[in-house]
Amino acid sequence: MVMPAPPSPFRIASLVPSVTELVVALGLASSLIARTGYCIHPAAALAGVPKVGGTKSVNLAKLERLAPTHVIVNVDENRHDTLLALREFVPEILVTHPCGPEDVGALIAQMVAAFGAVPGVAERGAALLAGWRTEMSATVADGRPPAPVLYLIWREPWMTVARDTYISRLLARINWLTLPAVDGGQSGAARYPTLSGNEAWLAEVDEVLLSSVPYAFKAVHIDEAQRLCPQARVRLVDGEALSWYGPRTVAGLRYLRELVG
Repeated sequence: MVMPAPPSPFRIASLVPSVTELVVALGLASSLIARTGYCIHPAAALAGVPKVGGTKSVNLAKLERLAPTHVIVNVDENRHDTLLALREFVPEILVTHPCGPEDVGALIAQMVAAFGAVPGVAERGAALLAGWRTEMSATVADGRPPAPVLYLIWREPWMTVARDTYISRLLARINWLTLPAVDGGQSGAARYPTLSGNEAWLAEVDEVLLSSVPYAFKAVHIDEAQRLCPQARVRLVDGEALSWYGPRTVAGLRYLRELVG
């Protein structure tokens, strides 16, 4: 007779879409008691998990009623005042801040360290780490010359990414260097610079990548973006593949290699 697994001692609320997906990939879906409205993957596993607002507008009263033992937050995606409020009623807060694909191994290890008491979590974590290491080793510049890239995440106004964001550091693995050549700091609006459209450096761009998230760029926007950078190739790209980290990093690295050809 097979005995059922003991119930998890954890009640996990994830306020970070990428980490919510990681929690499920580690086999902890049944321990998830709250998520944000942006935590949408994997849909089937999350269908019955209550939503507690957005990443920047968390319904703290609802979350407190759900009595989480652990809440997962992110420096870039969640507000500092949310973190301070959570400390009033949450026993354990896990703060995450991966700023590049090279940080994903530490993120997986962080989750395994927190929840490894649940059977199967350590083994799933090891498998995820193995896949991550393989794809990181395969995704390199291979002598490719640096190429200036504009990665657009919004229009009206145009918005792009600073060089110390996950997206920019992912692209840098194949020597696609995002412009403008600025860092945005640990958090805040400077991580996602706004463009006027008159910047002189736009003429230097080789590739314009129109992300599918958070703005859903479509084919109708290609000509508009082309006018920003007349000499560049303009393409629509899968923004989730290039911006979601954790278990999606493996597929994101493969997708990046496909883009560069």
